[in-house]
Amino acid sequence: MVVTMNIRNEDIREILVEIPEGHKHIRTKITLQDGSELVFQEAAVANIARAYITVKTHPQKESVKLKGAHVNGKKPGYADWQLLEE
Repeated sequence: MVVTMNIRNEDIREILVEIPEGHKHIRTKITLQDGSELVFQEAAVANIARAYITVKTHPQKESVKLKGAHVNGKKPGYADWQLLEE
């Protein structure tokens, strides 16, 4: 089952961006008015921001699609699962 959510500003109660105790990377937690929480790891938010900036500033691109994939031969310190531009 696919669930589509269109989250408007007024649907958001709070956004918390922090490095949780005992962690090294940022987490972004979005709490909705109904109490639902969405928690994103740093890499996901960085990829969303990169795609957003590309669409907003590129003179011709009107969309960016990122797809998840396992990466072989990755750089040290990078995760095996990456969101790559199609």
